[in-house]
Amino acid sequence: MEDKKIRLRALEPEDLDFLYEIENDESLWEVGGTNVPYSRQVLLDYITTATADIYIDKQVRLIVENEQQEAVGIIDLMNFDPRHQRAELGIVIKKEHQHQGLAQLAIRHLMQYASNVLHLHQIYAIVAESNQNAVKILEVVGFQGDKLLKGWLKTGRGYEDAYFFQSFL
Repeated sequence: MEDKKIRLRALEPEDLDFLYEIENDESLWEVGGTNVPYSRQVLLDYITTATADIYIDKQVRLIVENEQQEAVGIIDLMNFDPRHQRAELGIVIKKEHQHQGLAQLAIRHLMQYASNVLHLHQIYAIVAESNQNAVKILEVVGFQGDKLLKGWLKTGRGYEDAYFFQSFL
């Protein structure tokens, strides 16, 4: 899955430091499901044991690389439901690489992969109401998100509403 600007690829053992940095960035914990740090060993075990088969792992995690072959982000399909053929989207682009269109490109590539290879029916995403950058990106790539989930996300400031976005493939 390549484009002039990005490439999505499987995790490699060499990605351990990058994965460690992303997973242990406390500023990202509120937008994801993590609330504890991960050790290098736990992450290395994940890298080495993940099959990259969504039916076994119930998720697919890919590295987003830029044109210089630098790891600039991670994109996931998680919470895979094989019966209903849907999965949840998660994406993180490192701060210094944001606002370059990389997230849009990565999501578009992932959607093609999800449709053409995994044969998913839909991808969904849950986004904090305050995360307007993510809201705009999802709308640009064709997600629809008019469902507001009241008090859905617990943050350090209390509960925050979130949008439920869907894209039918």
